[in-house]
Amino acid sequence: MKIMESFKKGLERPHTNAGKSHPHSFWVLVQKEVSDHILSWRVNILVVLLALTCFGSLYTALSGIRDAAEKIDANDTFLFLKLFTISDGSLPPFLVFVSFIGPLLGIALGFDAVNSEYSKGTLSRVVSQPIPRDYIINAKFVAAILVISALLFSLGFLVIALGVLMIGIPPTPDEFLRIISFLVLSICYIAFWVNLAILFSIRFKQAATSALSSIAVWLFFSIFYSMIVGLISKGQDAADPSTSALIQNLMRISPSQLFSEATTILLTPSIRTLGPMTMEQVVGAIPGALPLSQSLLLITPQLIALIAATLICFGISYALFMRKEIRN
Repeated sequence: MKIMESFKKGLERPHTNAGKSHPHSFWVLVQKEVSDHILSWRVNILVVLLALTCFGSLYTALSGIRDAAEKIDANDTFLFLKLFTISDGSLPPFLVFVSFIGPLLGIALGFDAVNSEYSKGTLSRVVSQPIPRDYIINAKFVAAILVISALLFSLGFLVIALGVLMIGIPPTPDEFLRIISFLVLSICYIAFWVNLAILFSIRFKQAATSALSSIAVWLFFSIFYSMIVGLISKGQDAADPSTSALIQNLMRISPSQLFSEATTILLTPSIRTLGPMTMEQVVGAIPGALPLSQSLLLITPQLIALIAATLICFGISYALFMRKEIRN
């Protein structure tokens, strides 16, 4: 009730032009959606579970980086990045943690974004206010991204802080920028699953159906798609470069594969390519870590593909929502 009262107060502010949309009403909608996420028991329980899982992952990472620090040589300047990529084997590292749990967080924030409000009758009350309809769908996406960004950056900076306490040295500027780039990339990856869940929430009237559909797509790309590509590659010559390129391109249809390749390049600077190298490329190459600019250039196709998939899902959601009959 308090949320709806503040929402109405924000929309009842004096308007200088009744026919013109006001940006303030959009941010009132965003504030309402963020408040709904924060006050939701489902989201709070999920955040607690994510925090507990993160602390366990941090403990294993700190144990692994302590062992790595004892074996490291003086020329290795990327010790801090190992905090995100190594583990002692008992739990996955922070990188795998984000890759596996991130889509579930995005699905949880978007699978009932529209259909639950439609079934409760609150969506028609919001539409009856003097605001453009596209503000509603835009505000739901922006609010979900704000919640995800706050959570990911909080966890990322928590890892950095604990790493500084345990290792005793701060990250280098290059390492810090790589970590920030990794967090931004993770937000783009989870944004795809948010938009996919919102799309299903518009397409299906039942929240359970949209949730199961989103989870089914996530399971397909995370587990079964690689099995299908593996079956296709069994009858092919693995030594043939064209076959290897075909298999790699098929794997890149999966958003999880795109995210895995991009994060591997960002957090492991010693990796200089994502595919097999010819002898002509190997001869004369100087071994060493790539600078951040070259790593970002290398992952540009993966980043563009993730953003394109997100925009496609959002465009379809936008079109369906604008044509949807809302008033009961």
